[in-house]
Parts: sequence; structure tokens; C-alpha cells
Amino acid sequence: MQLLHIDSAITGEQSVSRQLSAQIVEAWKASHPGTHVQHLDLAQDAPGHFTMDAMAPRTGQTEGLSDAQVRENAVSERLVAQFLAADVIVIGAPLYNFSIPSQLKAWIDRIAQPGRTFRYTANGPEGMAQGKTVIIASTRGGVYSTSEAGRALEHQESYLQVVLGFFGVTDVRFVRAEGVAMGADAKAQAMTAASKAIAEQIQPHAANQDRISQVA
Repeated sequence: MQLLHIDSAITGEQSVSRQLSAQIVEAWKASHPGTHVQHLDLAQDAPGHFTMDAMAPRTGQTEGLSDAQVRENAVSERLVAQFLAADVIVIGAPLYNFSIPSQLKAWIDRIAQPGRTFRYTANGPEGMAQGKTVIIASTRGGVYSTSEAGRALEHQESYLQVVLGFFGVTDVRFVRAEGVAMGADAKAQAMTAASKAIAEQIQPHAANQDRISQVA
């Protein structure tokens, strides 16, 4: 089984999402012996923002590519191939300004490729990355999940759920720690709740039980 571990927080060792994503990976490895892990640190190795140079090969252009277009296409190809090869993806995704880090958005822009992660059919768009499990370590300085106003402000978990679903990923699990910037007690409570959620989310969901047992 191949597990892709992605971190996107810019705060290094101070990052709560990095702490949680590492815990998720260790718990998964303990529950699924033989798992092979690749780590992608988007704070250290982020792809450049999406540009026309990165876009050109996706329009069908294969001849006369510039050096920049070839270089940008190689970056996108490396990232999408890595994503498609993974059975499980663990993503550390902190809430930055009501959304996700720009580094994580840049990664998504690179793997959103027609013919690779989705395609358009007569019945509309269809995801091509089915059968994967994605576990997201979602961290927030404030509390957004307990009120309608808070839920309207966050475009972090909601965005990731939509875009991964567009790629065909239906098994998306969240381990959430929120209120981590609201004092020591609030942070401690959030981390305790997140640790409990890790234990619950690591267990294979019914829809993926057979697939996981086959690739383990």
C-alpha cells in the first residue's frame, strides 16, 4: 500500500496540522503493516503558481513547447503521477484566511488534469481517481464548525471535499482541531478530540474495506 503524506503549513515545528498529519500516518502504519510512505512538504517544495506555461501542454499542444513549458509540465507530471500512485493520501491542511494555504492550492492546480484525474463525458464531469482514501488534518485557530456563521466563513474543508470529489475520491475523512489559538485549555481540548478522531478515522470504512485489504 502506498501512502502519500502531504504537509502545507508554513510554521514548521509549531504547526498543529503537521503534528496531526504525522500522528495520522503513524497510526495508519501501525494499523496497516507494510505501508510505504512518501512525504511531500509543500512549504519546502511547492510548485509554482499555475501559469500559461504550465497550462499549454494540457490544451493538446505537444509540438514547439518552450523550455519553460517543458519544465512546468514536468513538475505537474511528477505531482499527478505521485498522487495517482497513492492508495492513501494524508493532507495537513491548516485554515489560512478562511481557506487553505496557497502552496496546497498550487498542488491541487497541478493535479487537476483532464484525462488524468477527471474527464468530461456526455453525462458531465467524471472523476478518474476513484478508490483512494484521503484523510485531512484540518486545523483552525478559531471555531467554525459549531455555528452557521462560522460554517459560512470556512472555505477549507468544504473546498477540499468538493475538489477531491470532483477527482472521484469519495472516501474523504477529516481529523479536526479547531480553537487552537484560543488559549492553552482550548488547544488541549482540541488536540484530545483530534487524537480520538484519529483512532476512529484510521479504521477502514465499509465502502473501502475490500479494496484496502486487497492492496495491504
